[in-house]
Amino acid sequence: MKQWAESLWRNKRLSLAEALEFPEPTKAAVVDTRTCRFPLPGAQLSVVDTFLQEAIKLRCSETLQTKKPRFTYPAEEQKPSAMEKWSLLGSTALVTGGTKGIGRGIVEEMGGLGAAIHTCSRNQSDLDASLQQWRSAGLKVTGSTCDVSSPADREKLMEEVKSTFDGKLNILVCNAGTGVVKPAVEQMAEDYKLVMSTNLDSSFHLSQLAHPLLKASGNGSIVLISSIGASIAVDGLSVYCASKGAVNQLTRSLACEWPRDNIRTNCVAPGSIKTPLLAMDDESLAMRRRRIPAGRIGEPEEVAALVAFLCMPGARYINGQVICADGGRTINGNI
Repeated sequence: MKQWAESLWRNKRLSLAEALEFPEPTKAAVVDTRTCRFPLPGAQLSVVDTFLQEAIKLRCSETLQTKKPRFTYPAEEQKPSAMEKWSLLGSTALVTGGTKGIGRGIVEEMGGLGAAIHTCSRNQSDLDASLQQWRSAGLKVTGSTCDVSSPADREKLMEEVKSTFDGKLNILVCNAGTGVVKPAVEQMAEDYKLVMSTNLDSSFHLSQLAHPLLKASGNGSIVLISSIGASIAVDGLSVYCASKGAVNQLTRSLACEWPRDNIRTNCVAPGSIKTPLLAMDDESLAMRRRRIPAGRIGEPEEVAALVAFLCMPGARYINGQVICADGGRTINGNI
């Protein structure tokens, strides 16, 4: 097959039969078949070249009409002001697992930046106490009980969010997670099910349920909370690390599918952070600190600041990224 005919066929501009019917066109036209661009007006073209270009142009226009663009850019007048870039004022957010640890830090960080937030917890008393504290601090936070490992609870949660925010949601932060510390050979089926349903299934299902609300807002942002355990091995956490690795890939997949609906998806992967899940003796903590170039364990608010940034208008071109907040642990080769 001639090179130019093969180019037409492989680039899907013409069928194989159509491509073989045409004599070899000019060099300019061959370039055009690959780029869907056409020579400037006045270019010297033969009758065959002109007909060929019209055929290609038709094919290109059909493709462009049937496929939505992956990204839409705001009009010039819609660009945020300097103040709006670094604010969440007027935004609505759902943050799962918001009464403790990193989740609590995220609620307080985003609430302080002006967002109205709905959060959830499995424990009603913890939720009530936290809501009282936030209201006293002037934060706009509502909440409900939810076990994110339960599909029914997830659906109920999203219905409450829909009602609270009038069918629109700007931000979804899937923070709730768990782990079972056991050697791989001792991990039971129920351990696997609990970890996967809490860490991975909930992130995927809540993103699905939130999609129409995020789309309706016209400016949606999803932040999934992963872990550096998705990148490095941690003894006793084989299932946990596998679930977080899947969360990282889910981030990339949604980031490619949903920008056409004005929804961005990113992921934050914390390292060692002072939370109830980080229960270690002094010797183990000292060993962990030695492996962190920053020389210390992180604070929940240091992760929360990154999550809030990713949801701001100033971060609107950041999409599909997995960003570690670990004091440099994952890049340290000095053991």
